[in-house]
Formats: sequence, C-alpha cells, structure tokens
Amino acid sequence: MDSVKIGKLIAKLRKEKKLTQKNIADALGIQNKTVSKWECGLGCPDLSLWPELSAILGVDMKQMMEGEITSNQPDSGNIDKVRFYVCSSCGNILVSTGSASIFCCGRQLERILPMGPPAATKITVEEMDTDYFITFDHPMTKEHYISFVAFVKSDRVLLNRLYPEQSPTCRIPVNTGGKLYVYCIKHGLSVYSDISRAEL
Repeated sequence: MDSVKIGKLIAKLRKEKKLTQKNIADALGIQNKTVSKWECGLGCPDLSLWPELSAILGVDMKQMMEGEITSNQPDSGNIDKVRFYVCSSCGNILVSTGSASIFCCGRQLERILPMGPPAATKITVEEMDTDYFITFDHPMTKEHYISFVAFVKSDRVLLNRLYPEQSPTCRIPVNTGGKLYVYCIKHGLSVYSDISRAEL
C-alpha cells in the first residue's frame, strides 16, 4: 500500500465530508494523532478499521485502499442506457442511468443484462382511462416470481415492485414507444419493445 497516496485521499475525503480528524478518530475509537499520521503518509489504517472508515467517508473500501477513487463517465443523459441491479442477499433493486459502481450488503453488484422476451410469459395489455393495465401470465411463488417491472422512455424510469403471492399486474401511463423491462428471479431480465398492442 502507498501510505502517502492513501493519506492524501483520506484527507481529501474527510474534508469533502466536512469532518475533522477528531470526528474520524472518535467514530473509530482511536486517537486524533493516528488520523493525522495517516494523512501525513506515516502509516495506514489497521485492517480492522478499513470497513468502518470507508463507511464513514462514503467510498468503496477497495478503491480507498488503492489510494485512488475511479470516477465514472458523466451521465450522457441517454435514458436508454439505464441499468438494473438486484442484490442477491436482500433483494434490493437499484437503477443507474449509466456506468456506476453499485454496492449492497457489502458486495459490488453486477449489471443485469436483458435476455430478450421470454416465449413462455404471455402479457395482456388493457387500456384503462389514462393507463395501461398489464397482466403477466407468470407464477408468483416464493421460488419463482416477477420481482420488478420497469417502463423506460425519454427522461423517465417508472419502477413497479412486485412480491411473491401478489397478483402479477402493474399499471403504467399510456405511452407510445418506450421499453418494458420485466425481471423474473428465475429467468432474469426480459425486454418488450411495444406494449401498445393488446397482446405481446
């Protein structure tokens, strides 16, 4: 480990968070001078302190240990580049509009890649007032269910969370164009490009 590089990064991140060396020391249960030593490049945090230090500073522990935070490319504003992530531990659903480092339950999540529309899942679309009422012919058991449905168009993502033993339906505003993403915990992410037809 490059203690000088790490020390400079710790100081920079601490100042960004508007924290003092004492704030960091108190949160970690160590002395102020220890944090000062790190920032001067005269040593690195003990291995047992890294997880809590990275949480306090709000950064990825691995990148902090390397002494360098890698920035993602700026969001280009193209919502078509939306990415979905699902935590295998807690089931959280996370969305980014471009390249991102996404973590949940202490693990980095991989982007879920769409598989295309599954032949087995039939979708029925009914127009009701200003919404499409969408019904999926899909089991909703604890072992096999649709976890989320997302409609993506222009500048927005409409996310519907579904749960086991719930009816496999959702509503979205009537729209032309856009894409419908459906995530089944067993078969992955599928994409439908035209939901305006009565049946897909």
